[in-house]
Formats: sequence, structure tokens, C-alpha cells
Amino acid sequence: MINRLILLLLGACLTIGLSSQARAQQAPAPPPTARISAENPSAFDPGAATQAWLDTVPADKRTKSDAYFEGGYWLILWNFLLVAAISIFLLASRISARLRDFAERAARFKPLQTTLYAIPYMLLVYVLSFPLNLYEHFYREHQYGLATQSFAPWFGEQLVALGLTLIIGTVLLIVLYAVFRRAPRTWWIWGAIVAVIFSCAVTFIAPVYIEPLFNTYKRLNNPEIRDPILAMARANEIPVKQVFEVDASRQTTRVSANVAGFLGTTRIALNDNLLKQCTLPEIRDVMAHEMGHYVLNHAAKLITYFGIFVFIGFAFSRTLFEVTVRRWGNKWGIRGIDDPAGLPLLVLILSTFIFVLTPFLNTVVRVTEREADAFGINTAREPDGMAKVALKLGAYRKLDPTPLEEFIFFDHPSGRVRIRMAMDWKAANLPAGESAVLESNPAAH
Repeated sequence: MINRLILLLLGACLTIGLSSQARAQQAPAPPPTARISAENPSAFDPGAATQAWLDTVPADKRTKSDAYFEGGYWLILWNFLLVAAISIFLLASRISARLRDFAERAARFKPLQTTLYAIPYMLLVYVLSFPLNLYEHFYREHQYGLATQSFAPWFGEQLVALGLTLIIGTVLLIVLYAVFRRAPRTWWIWGAIVAVIFSCAVTFIAPVYIEPLFNTYKRLNNPEIRDPILAMARANEIPVKQVFEVDASRQTTRVSANVAGFLGTTRIALNDNLLKQCTLPEIRDVMAHEMGHYVLNHAAKLITYFGIFVFIGFAFSRTLFEVTVRRWGNKWGIRGIDDPAGLPLLVLILSTFIFVLTPFLNTVVRVTEREADAFGINTAREPDGMAKVALKLGAYRKLDPTPLEEFIFFDHPSGRVRIRMAMDWKAANLPAGESAVLESNPAAH
């Protein structure tokens, strides 16, 4: 929860990945309806093939994954209500004002005052939000078979994340409140700029400098897997010479991968669950998808899009903050925007703005994921691999939602949409293996 509060100010930090709880390395063959014949490709029906793939998932697994994902709808609401309740509590009880008073008595230097306010504030928020954090990220993940960590190591990583949040959050708040003091009328413009810059910094450094604090990265030496990935990277001018494996299985059963970095730090990484659970065609599809994010500059584009949302959010906050302070400022002990005691109010306003805009924020991300899917299928040329990965995603994401559900709650395309893209591609292209046979045997034309 404390991370959520900081991200409200950072804008959005991007994490792009896939997940699954499937265990078998050898995925089932395509169902008969999903097969295409080189002799009669026109007989292939993408719609029927999509449904055939979906029908391979047992009803009990569909019910379980639907329950997990639909439970997430409520968690969006509970997390927002918890942020709102904590913020109102800190304001109405004047705890926030008392923290400000303590900081002012302890130091005269304004940045130090902000620090002395920010650290106890974030610790207090972490403690108050811990029960929901424990349920959402530990108990519930174990309940649905998506987590492998016992409580002690999980809590240890929580403390590491808290330490990072205290450092990053404090620096951010020092800069923000310096801006608020120097530009009391245009703080919302400069504050939005600061938030976007911090969001950009965290987005680009996290894969290289933060994620290794939680997992070990080692070189992938299996040439059967490494070489096809590097070949795709070279074909798309991605400046890497090595592929890294991440030991994610000690925390989760989800599979994930990423292609990230900048200024010489670009790196391809995939977790060990992906290696254990997926066949080479599936791995090729996942990695081609991740390369799509890199080649299409999605990180920069998403930062730009979210920067617009952040700018609008700060503009909205300016008006509502001033109105609220005029009405309740004396009661809560808030002097103005440059007063750290008003931070819970700013968080409350921004969290409300983000909650209301959830469908639109999800849509922005979902569009980029769709673009990466299209890049991936055209690069890897593995339609059945893409379909199998989409089914594995169904272990934690509803495979066949209604259009309204997908618009509101999905930040990735649903399983049905992804499989249909793969089957449409398959209908328009002979499988790579059959194409190779035709090219090597002219008599077959």
C-alpha cells in the first residue's frame, strides 16, 4: 500500500510481464479445429479455432481463475477506500499536523523538516495498510497457488521494498515541497513535471538496479533457448549479446520476462518459471512480445501518456485542495499546499482521481500490450505458441470476459482476444514449418 501511495505521486511505473501456474513443460497439441492445412488453408475458421483453444481449459480451472481475477475487481475498490480512510484519519485526528509540528521543532532546514515528516508518515501508512497488504499479496496468492514463499522471506522482501520506498519517497517529497514553496500559484504545473521525471527515472532504473535486490540474475547458457532469442534480438537491432535467467520460482509460479534498459544497460531477462513451464515456441512468442515493447518504445510512450494524466490530476488537485483547505484547513491544521501536513489530502485527491480513471489508464496500457502482441506474432511466427501462453495466463486472468469487463479491469488483452489474434494470423499465413517444406521442395508447389 505504501508503494501505491508513492506511485500516486510518481505517476505510473511500468511492469510488463506474463504469468502462469501451469507446470507441464510440454503443452498440449493444438485442438483439431485449431489446425490448418497447407493444402486447404481456406477451410480454417479463426473463430472456431479460438473457441476450440478455450474449450481445452477444464471447467474447474476456468472457475478458479475467474474467481481470482474477479476478486481483483473488489481489491481495486478496497485499496482505494483504505487509502481514503487512512488519509482522512490522519487529517481529522491531526496526526499529520502533529508530525509537521514535530519536524519544525526538530529542524529549521526545510528539506530536513520534510524528511522528518515523510519518514514517520510513510511508516505509519505502511503499518495501517499492512493487513490488506498481507491478505492481497501473501494469503490470497497462496490460496490460488500463485505464491511459493513462506512468510519470513516474503516479509523480509517487504521490508526491503519499504526501505526503498522510504528513500525514493523522501527524495520525491523533498523536491515536491521545494517546488510548492517556490511556486505557490503554479505548483501544480511544476509538481506534475517533477512527478513525471521521477516516474521516468524509476521506470528505467528498476529492471537494472532495483529488481536485482529481490532476485538473482545469471546468464542463460542453454543454446537451444538462448540462440533463437538472440537471433530475434539481432533482427530487431536490440543491442544485447546475452540472455539472463531470473530465479523467480522461489517467490511465485508466474512466468515473466522483460527487455529493458537504456544507455548501454539494455538487457533481456526471463524467469526460470518460463523455462520450466513453456516450450520453445511459447518462449519465442513471449520474448518477441517483450522485444516489441522495447522496439516500439512503449516505456517512453507510456510515460508520455501517463504524464498527461498526471498533469490533469495535479490541475484537478489544485482546485480541490484549495477549496478543501478553505473549508477544513483550520480544523485539520493545514496551512497551504507548501505545508507537509497537507500531504494526506493531496494523496486523497490524487487517489480519487486515479480510481475514477482506472478504465482509461487500463486502456492506455492494454493498447500497448496489443501492439506488442502484434509485433510478437509477426516476429516469432508462433500462433500456437501464442495461444498456449494465453491459456496459461488464464491461470490468473479471466480468459473470456465481457467487453465491459475488459474495458474497465484489463490492462492486458484477454485470453480470447489474444488467441483470436493468433488464429487470424494463422489463417493468413502458412505455419513456418510448412513454408520451409514448400520452399525446400519446389515440386510441392
